[in-house]
Amino acid sequence: MPLVHKPMASPVGELTLVGSDAGLVAVLWEDDRPGRVPLGLLEDGSDHPVLADTEAQLREYFAGTRKVFDLPLDFRGTDFQKTVWHALREIPFGETRSYAQIALAIGRPTASRAVGAANGRNPISIITPCHRVIGTSGSLTGFAGGLEAKAWLLWLEAGQPLLL
Repeated sequence: MPLVHKPMASPVGELTLVGSDAGLVAVLWEDDRPGRVPLGLLEDGSDHPVLADTEAQLREYFAGTRKVFDLPLDFRGTDFQKTVWHALREIPFGETRSYAQIALAIGRPTASRAVGAANGRNPISIITPCHRVIGTSGSLTGFAGGLEAKAWLLWLEAGQPLLL
């Protein structure tokens, strides 16, 4: 079956949810860089159950009532990217990690830059929390949804304002 998509309004802008029969494939940003997440042709998926479940769980997250997502995920990337994306899912709600900490967690302590590149290509934003990865100094670094969206998501999770 081809990939399906559905738009979703959110507090951080319009998101595009992309799914397959195997699970959620992507959560894309309104101004996502073309080609950041290669997907091919997409069909309307307004009534697709994976996308409906994703939208419902994201609404609960944005309302502050969900801290853990329970969705089937259909990651599409290299083995290294998938390893990084799985490590991102281990970052607890309301906490952050540096690129160096993720590199150490996956057993590749010298791969901070490669971790950063994989993080930047994370197709399942928010649900696979690449927004929880910050610079070693604690600074907010690049994010496909923009630094304001990253700060807002971290604020939602931590309950405290962050400086850009």
